[in-house]
Amino acid sequence: MSHSPFANHFYAAGNIYSIFQHYLKGKSCIPFQDGFELYLTDKDHFRPDMMVVCNPGIIKNDGVHGAPDLVVEVLSPSTMKRDRTYKKDIYAQCGVKEYWLVDTNNKSVEQYLLQDGQLVLQEIYTIYPDFMLNKMTEEERASLITEFKCSLYDDLVITLEDIFERVN
Repeated sequence: MSHSPFANHFYAAGNIYSIFQHYLKGKSCIPFQDGFELYLTDKDHFRPDMMVVCNPGIIKNDGVHGAPDLVVEVLSPSTMKRDRTYKKDIYAQCGVKEYWLVDTNNKSVEQYLLQDGQLVLQEIYTIYPDFMLNKMTEEERASLITEFKCSLYDDLVITLEDIFERVN
């Protein structure tokens, strides 16, 4: 059964939130899923698909007022350009430490880390379709990265399979 792009967006965002919700249970940082307002400047208010906040002082009843430590956006055709440009620039200017762009069509995660006031691409992690895997050598398949770490936590290993569970 094929899912709509909206369902795939929902699955990926929910899976990422669940990973962090489980990992952060009992810890000081708090994950927020889509729908919680993020206030960064007087004119820049966003609703990221997921964010992690480690400074409880910026959490208010109406949203987060200040830079989260991690922001995740699941790309949609209507928001992709803005997520890759304007929002990424604002997140960097305001001090977001890590930013992910999740593409459900390509089953990929772009991981950006804050360096010298800019969010710089660290890596792109991808689940390759079977037809591509079948064309790769054994060495190429063995070198594929199927899990990664969030820069905020040394002991949290995130698998692409967990992020893209139910996404097709």
